[in-house]
Amino acid sequence: MEKIMGLIEETTELMLDWEKINNISNENHVIPVAVQNMNTKEVILIAYVNKLALEESIRLRKVVLWSTSRNKLWFKGQESGNTFTLHRIFVNCEQNSLVFIATPDKGGICHTSHNGVPNNCYYRELDMETMKLINLND
Repeated sequence: MEKIMGLIEETTELMLDWEKINNISNENHVIPVAVQNMNTKEVILIAYVNKLALEESIRLRKVVLWSTSRNKLWFKGQESGNTFTLHRIFVNCEQNSLVFIATPDKGGICHTSHNGVPNNCYYRELDMETMKLINLND
């Protein structure tokens, strides 16, 4: 299913991307990483890292990810200025996923906002009765 950027972020329809992981190139050897706000404990986003992104994150003490859609290193916030300082890294038991504990260096967290106020990436809740998304900012 092809999604139009903008629509996916605004809709109340559940449009889960079941193909995302299937479309990730195996040549980059990525694993998922959850980025959590150290101060609020909010999960900011789920992304991917490869060895290079992890090494750069550690070296810079900034959140650096691997963009699976652009197939390149993604210095989180480089374009928007909404970078993240990396404080801690946790590794799961099977060593196939990570959690980055980070703090936003300024206000923005996600590329979306509500009335000019930055969201985290988890700003909608699924109503399990109606199967509609509810914007928690409304």
